[in-house]
Amino acid sequence: MSGERITGAMTPIWKLDSERVSGTPFETGTHRDVVIVGAGFTGLATGLMLARAGRDVSIIEAGEVGELASGANTGKLSLLQGSTLSTLRRHHPARLVRAYVDANRDGAEWLTSMADELGVPFSHRTSYSYAQTSDGVGTVDAEVRAALEAGLPVRRVEPDLLAQSPFPVVDAVTLDEQVAIDPQQMLIALARAYLAAGGVLHTGVRVTQAHTAPRAGVETTQGYAAADQVVLATATPIIDRGLYFAKVRGLRSSCVAFATDAPLPEGLYLSVDGETKSVRSITPADGPAGAAQLIVGGNGFPVGRSESPAERVDELVAWTKNHFPGAEPVAAWSAQDYQSHDLIPFVGAMPRGLGRIRFATGYGKWGLSNAPAAALRIVSEIRRVPRRDRPDWMNVISTRFTVPADLARGGVENLRVGWEAASGWLGAQAVPAPVHRPGEGEGVVANRAGHPVGISTVDGVTRAVSAVCPHLGGVLRWNDAELTWDCPLHASRFTAQGSRIEGPALCDLARLPRVPGEEIDQTVPTPG
Repeated sequence: MSGERITGAMTPIWKLDSERVSGTPFETGTHRDVVIVGAGFTGLATGLMLARAGRDVSIIEAGEVGELASGANTGKLSLLQGSTLSTLRRHHPARLVRAYVDANRDGAEWLTSMADELGVPFSHRTSYSYAQTSDGVGTVDAEVRAALEAGLPVRRVEPDLLAQSPFPVVDAVTLDEQVAIDPQQMLIALARAYLAAGGVLHTGVRVTQAHTAPRAGVETTQGYAAADQVVLATATPIIDRGLYFAKVRGLRSSCVAFATDAPLPEGLYLSVDGETKSVRSITPADGPAGAAQLIVGGNGFPVGRSESPAERVDELVAWTKNHFPGAEPVAAWSAQDYQSHDLIPFVGAMPRGLGRIRFATGYGKWGLSNAPAAALRIVSEIRRVPRRDRPDWMNVISTRFTVPADLARGGVENLRVGWEAASGWLGAQAVPAPVHRPGEGEGVVANRAGHPVGISTVDGVTRAVSAVCPHLGGVLRWNDAELTWDCPLHASRFTAQGSRIEGPALCDLARLPRVPGEEIDQTVPTPG
């Protein structure tokens, strides 16, 4: 990969040689106790707990196990999460922050106990939330106070230790006994344990709708499945009840794995200021064997709102080579997660769902602990565990209240959504056909008789699709790193061919015929 821009088929290092778990053929018309949509950490943890409790459960997954964010994170399992705790504490009572920490602690303990049981190796590491410049020192101060108040035994890093870092660390707070793990290996182990417990898994089957009446169930590309309970473990709900697509924002960030002979940091690092940088090494105890020894991630952005995601990946590579001389990229990938406006995940019964549909969203890129915590809560609700017998954090989070700062963040985000909606349509009208045929890996939105059309060239094939998101009509933007069409409104994503990848949109983009003369071939001037 050296010397070339990293784009297109971006495969996480965890999946390069990963095993697969085969599902069974889908049978239409079945009835289960519980149908779970999504085979990531939330879906598999929920399914395993319920199957072991004797429930008849099926999991339906559009792709493979760990298809999206669950199988594409950094493998860092930490209760020290950048500036999350201090940001939460700034506008909320200490009790809510402690409940968030306790939820993540229970989620982390469940995941590591399952890793021990299933023979998935992991390592204990020290986690660091660090300031890259003096501008971040105040944030480190606030994080120390919030973490201690929430019951975490954090400590400030001594100045002489900061100087030993190969990359800029001006100040830092640290927490011992956190975890590094191979997320895909953990997902495969959970899937096998779920099947061994009697669970049913269907892969390659997309759910297109969920219903509550006259009975609960889901519609799929291969038929209908009924259930007493439906769990939407799909990162963001695929139905619009409760308008959760407007209560969270979709965030994308990238990771690059490197081979290097440079000394490697032992800890798990996450910056609290500037462009985010996440750093961890890979060892045989917590990752796949191979050339990669270092993962650097970050440079995130709201989905569909970056002029060039590829440039953000390039910057990660340049930053790493600057601080780890000789480092060479061997794999690169991106992942998407959703952040609620108050930073606390939404988990529980879907509004107007008659208590038959449950969901989880808004993990804010901390799914390794938040996903098992969400599963614990969903399972307790499905099993009708009395509130007095549930952990206190479940009751505190379920009764959280919205404060003005949450409304302000939500208001700013929804104003931005409105601006993106208007500017996308205006921008499309400003580029009438004909247009130059996009070069390899490029895409452009043009105006065809008043309708935005996305024209791209991938693997030598030029295609045209509707550039209007089928969710709420946002005009899509080209992602030059992953060669996808992304929606800047609510983070739906589609392939160059128009196939839906993720997000609240439920259907593919319309594939349009190419109009003769609409695209003008690029011409290369003849040397004079």
